[in-house]
Amino acid sequence: MSLVLVLPNLNGLYEHSPWVVDRTLSQYPQGFASLAALKAALAYTVQTATRDEQLALIRAHPELAGKAMVDKTLTSESTNEQGKAGLTHCTADEFAKIQKLNSDYNTKFGWPFILAVRGPRGTGLTKAQIMQAFERRLAYPADYEMAECLRQINRIAEIRLDDKYGVQPSLGNELWDWHEALAAFSDPEFKERGELTVTYLTKAHLACAALIKQQMQACGFDDVRMDAVGNVVGIYWGALKQPLPTLLTGSHYDTVRNGGKYDGRLGIYVPMLCVRELHKAGKRLPFNLEVVGFAEEEGQRYKATFLGSGALTGDFDPAWLDQQDADGITMRRAMLDAGLPASMDAISSLKRDAKNYLGFVEVHIEQGPVLNELNLPLGVVTSINGSVRYLCRVDGMASHAGTTPMMRRKDAAAAVAEMILAIERCAKAEAELVATVGQLHVPSGSINVVAGACTFSIDLRAPVDAKRDALEANICKALQAIADARGVSLQMDRILAASAAPSHPAWQARWEDAVQSLGLPVHRMNSGAGHDAMKLHTIMPQAMLFVRGENAGISHNPLESTSSHDMDLAVQAFQHLLNHLQ
Repeated sequence: MSLVLVLPNLNGLYEHSPWVVDRTLSQYPQGFASLAALKAALAYTVQTATRDEQLALIRAHPELAGKAMVDKTLTSESTNEQGKAGLTHCTADEFAKIQKLNSDYNTKFGWPFILAVRGPRGTGLTKAQIMQAFERRLAYPADYEMAECLRQINRIAEIRLDDKYGVQPSLGNELWDWHEALAAFSDPEFKERGELTVTYLTKAHLACAALIKQQMQACGFDDVRMDAVGNVVGIYWGALKQPLPTLLTGSHYDTVRNGGKYDGRLGIYVPMLCVRELHKAGKRLPFNLEVVGFAEEEGQRYKATFLGSGALTGDFDPAWLDQQDADGITMRRAMLDAGLPASMDAISSLKRDAKNYLGFVEVHIEQGPVLNELNLPLGVVTSINGSVRYLCRVDGMASHAGTTPMMRRKDAAAAVAEMILAIERCAKAEAELVATVGQLHVPSGSINVVAGACTFSIDLRAPVDAKRDALEANICKALQAIADARGVSLQMDRILAASAAPSHPAWQARWEDAVQSLGLPVHRMNSGAGHDAMKLHTIMPQAMLFVRGENAGISHNPLESTSSHDMDLAVQAFQHLLNHLQ
């Protein structure tokens, strides 16, 4: 059913730029299936406008706490927004600082700084947050910053549309608040610096587990417990008395050091909120729903990634128990101190029997810029990339920088520089391939010595194993050819190989149907990052839903964020999947 849109109600949606609404409505005479569909269509109109039109749209917006505010000539919408952010009540020092930022920004870019000051929760950013965003974005390149301004304009319009239609993303707002509450726990030293770090079985980690367990109980789960590796497991039983198959879902609650609030945790809280809504309505599903907050995925305290989900697939290495952290504490000791049995018998018993499960689904923040650039709140994952990692060393000959002619050198660093370009060229041959040299070092290097050795790393990824293997072969061949041509030796040690995890077609189709049910276009994309779904993929069908991240989709970073609107849509998509699964 389409919304009945009354054009006068949309006045002021885009600051002094009614053409955005007019053009959108003319291009969609059939109407819109949902408010989300209207928002996506408006954003597409902005995205496909000419550069001159986009610049005019940006310049139609007033400066923050600028001349229009002082002269009281702001639109009612801008007055409301700047007032909620406290910009209409600045101190003299705050006002002076904002004016200086406005001036510097206009000098560099030639347009006003645009920021949705009501923020990702819709309740308003603080003046400190606004000035931090100002200062951060002053360093951006012009093309990137122009695109960011347009994204902020679309966010402003999204919030204004909610105001006009009298709606709020109430479930998304609750999810926002849950994430904020969980982010209160952080490891020592990081917490004192205002940074979020939660590593395996620390006090902060156990506090997170306790809160998630308490929240699951409040949501109405029938069975809530912590298992032998610290996973928090909640089960919402199905409607019938006889044994039912189970849908498994969840993600991890540990973080990287100085990380973000949503990586992993979003995939725990979205299905938890769905259970809360089912319980409130007194509704049972024709299957059991098992939600797992995986205790560890990031490998930050011990060199054991996917420890939580690996225990469910029977992929827990007994040698991990004797690993030591930076303080010399073994994993076994940490488990015992946390009240866990620290025995392989207990851990091995966690392995799930795939025949009892329908599959595994995971919701995750994208951790990349794609959805942000496309102005789409949700994306459907087609595959989690397989990867291969190498540690490499090139040996040439160290010699005097002043006396060794260029044509007689065996420069290891120059050879590696050429190799890096070859790696980049191989990966650029196909859109879905990526390869990265993240570590580069000249051992005992000196400013006046031709490099005799150089070490570097390679990380390459592809959505299917065949493409990963072909990329690997091409890179190895290209690097050896360079080494031979330059008369240097090349050593490549393969230290990791992880298989790709393609989404199961039927489960991917269910996510696609869920996204379409919201009136949104379906964008299919692979995941370059690893996820718990990769582990579950080894024993049962899996598929993932991505949620757009703000700030260019940055993740593993304090700037990691998403909006309550996008989280609300993720909940609705998950509810659709549950309600249409037989």
